[in-house]
Amino acid sequence: MEGIRDGPGSWTGYSRGETRGAVGRHDALPGYLEHVFGIVDPGGVGALRVAVDGGNGMAGLVVGRLFQQLTSSTLMGLYLEPDGTFPNHPADPLDPDNLADLVRLVREQKADVGVAFDGDADRAVFVDEQGVPLPGSTTTAIIAGWFLARRPGARIVHNLICSRSVAEAIRSAGGVPVRTRVGHSFIKAVMAEEEAAFGGEHSGHYYFGDNYGADSATLALLVLLTVLTEAGVPLSELRRGYEPYAMSGEINTVVNDPAAAIRAVASAFAGASLDHLDGLTVDLGDSWFNVRPSNTEPLLRLNAEAPDSGSLGELVERVRRMIDSP
Repeated sequence: MEGIRDGPGSWTGYSRGETRGAVGRHDALPGYLEHVFGIVDPGGVGALRVAVDGGNGMAGLVVGRLFQQLTSSTLMGLYLEPDGTFPNHPADPLDPDNLADLVRLVREQKADVGVAFDGDADRAVFVDEQGVPLPGSTTTAIIAGWFLARRPGARIVHNLICSRSVAEAIRSAGGVPVRTRVGHSFIKAVMAEEEAAFGGEHSGHYYFGDNYGADSATLALLVLLTVLTEAGVPLSELRRGYEPYAMSGEINTVVNDPAAAIRAVASAFAGASLDHLDGLTVDLGDSWFNVRPSNTEPLLRLNAEAPDSGSLGELVERVRRMIDSP
C-alpha cells in the first residue's frame, strides 16, 4: 500500500496493492521440540512416572507431544486442556493451595516427580515423590549442578533472595555464581552480559543460555528428569543435599513508607554487612535477610534464611517488629 502521512501516526490516500496477502497455518511445535531436545537429549530420561498439572494453560499444548519422545517415561496429566477461565484452580503454582490436586495425584499414582506449570508455561514448581514442593532455590541448585558437570567453570546466575546454598552448590561444582536483582529484565540482561549457562529464581523461573538467555519451564523439567535418571535415587533424597538452611519464603507487610522502614532496619543492623543491590540485604554471618519494596503496592517484602527454624523464627519476628514500627 502507498499513502500520504496526515500528521503523526496517521495515513490517508491508501491505494490497493496489486498482490493480495495470504493467511496460512503453521505448527510451531515440531521446531520447538527440536530446539529443546537439542539442548537436553530425550534419551537421557529414563523410566520415570511423571505427574503434570498444566493448570489449563499453555503447557497442555506441549506436554503430550513432549512425552511422545520421552518413550521410557509415563505421563500422568492433569488439567492439560487450555481454558482461559481456569476452571480448576488459578494457574499460579507458587500458591500451595493450587498444588493440592497435583500432590494428591503424585501420592495416589506413586509418581517419581510432579510438576505444576503457570498459565504461560514459563514457570514451574516441582514436587517430590512424597508430594513435598521444592523451593525454587533447590531446583536452581540441582539444575546448576547438571550444567556444571558438562561445562566446568560456567557462570550461573541467581537472584539475591535465593538460598545461600545455591551459590555454595555452584562453587562446590566448580562454577561461578553471579548474584543479581530480582526480576526478569535484570536476570536476562546479566545472563547476556555474563554469557551464563543457566540462571534461576526463587519464583520458578529458570533461564538457559542455550535458549537465548530466556526462561523455559519445559527445559527445567527435562533437566530435572535427566538428573533424576542419572542419580537413581528418589527426589526426596536427592534434594536433601541442597537444603541445609531454613528459609522463610516471601513475607509481605503493608507499610505507609517502605523507604523509611528500610532505613530503620538498616540503622538497627548498622554493625552487620549491608548491601543495597535490591532493597536492603543484611548478612549476619550464619543468617541473612532481605527487605525490598514492591514496585506497584505499598508493601515491603521480607525474605530470610537461618541455620534452623528456631533461629529463623526469631530473626523474622525481630525484623517484622522493626518494619511495623519504623
